Amino acid sequence: MSEVDLYNLEPLLQLMAVGLAVAAIPLGWWLWRQRSAAPSSRLRSLTLITLFLTFDLVLFGAFTRLTDSGLGCPDWPGCYGSATPLGAKVEITAAQTAMPTGPVTHGKAWVEMVHRYLATGVGVLILTLASMTWWLRRQSRSVSPWWPTFTLVWVCLQGAFGALTVTMKLFPAIVTLHLMFGVGLLALLMAQAVRYQGASSRPVSPGLRAGLWLAFGLLWAQIALGGWVSTNYAVLACADFPTCNGQWLPAMNWQGFGLWRALGHAVDGQLLPFDALVSIHFVHRSAAWLVLAVLLGVAWQMRQQPGMKVAGQVLLGLAALQLTTGVSNVVFDWPLLAAVVHTGGAAALVVTLTWALSISRAQPMPRLSTSSKFAE
Repeated sequence: MSEVDLYNLEPLLQLMAVGLAVAAIPLGWWLWRQRSAAPSSRLRSLTLITLFLTFDLVLFGAFTRLTDSGLGCPDWPGCYGSATPLGAKVEITAAQTAMPTGPVTHGKAWVEMVHRYLATGVGVLILTLASMTWWLRRQSRSVSPWWPTFTLVWVCLQGAFGALTVTMKLFPAIVTLHLMFGVGLLALLMAQAVRYQGASSRPVSPGLRAGLWLAFGLLWAQIALGGWVSTNYAVLACADFPTCNGQWLPAMNWQGFGLWRALGHAVDGQLLPFDALVSIHFVHRSAAWLVLAVLLGVAWQMRQQPGMKVAGQVLLGLAALQLTTGVSNVVFDWPLLAAVVHTGGAAALVVTLTWALSISRAQPMPRLSTSSKFAE
């Protein structure tokens, strides 16, 4: 593959125009549907549209990673200094001829650039949301612009990690952080949508509230482990299930958990041994059982709680989906559809738990009166 500048800002304005065009369709639909709605309803509607498209972006990001298209264009923000792979046809053809199965092909270049177009479109929507809240702030002090502004800063950081993913050649820590920031963006948007709805919070038992926070924290840790498995290409390191390469407890090599290292290498620069990949996979698989147990327990409690029964059923369904797709990734040798759905299921779990935490509050424990104590 020929040498290319890692950063080339020449096509930046063209990419921004493409992102504006991508965002124009949902923005136009939103303006038409919400033309006479109240400000809070308009904010909530735009936030939900952005949430939906961000979820699609996370799925397409997984598709980009799983099809090895992350370096389909080896520079940023364009493709060999062009806004589309059409303008880089000569360079891509030369790279594909030199390495027919390498990271740069015409198909992979289009997958990578479509991902960037979608990301730019989501950025335009979030910028619109933040600008709108600041404009409404001038009319009503009840509208807070700080959440949308923080979300705008967050998506800018997400874009920076997207650039580093390319320029640092799929550095595992950077790719995993890119995934985590994308899922975090979903949580931020879901929390804002609930705030704009303005509904009163639903009291739940302190145990359920604590369980929701526990499930939320464990889920984030598990997503990080799953991202680490994917970015290190360790999905098939354990070739069978429920054992791992015929063993219930394989030999563990912790070199794979060195954070700051290049893809396929240990921290000392040596090639990463296969048993380190096995360890990465096995830790993720083992932690999944704990997360699954907590999710099932919380979902069961939610089904008993007035107003949260549907969310509990959704949580049960998503937990079952994660188990099914996770096992099929191993048993059926990492089918693309199952792997993408596995990422989508994790993102959906984050959205569901964020919604549950946002609409609930711990119900105060009843206090025994003094007279009741003496009566006992």
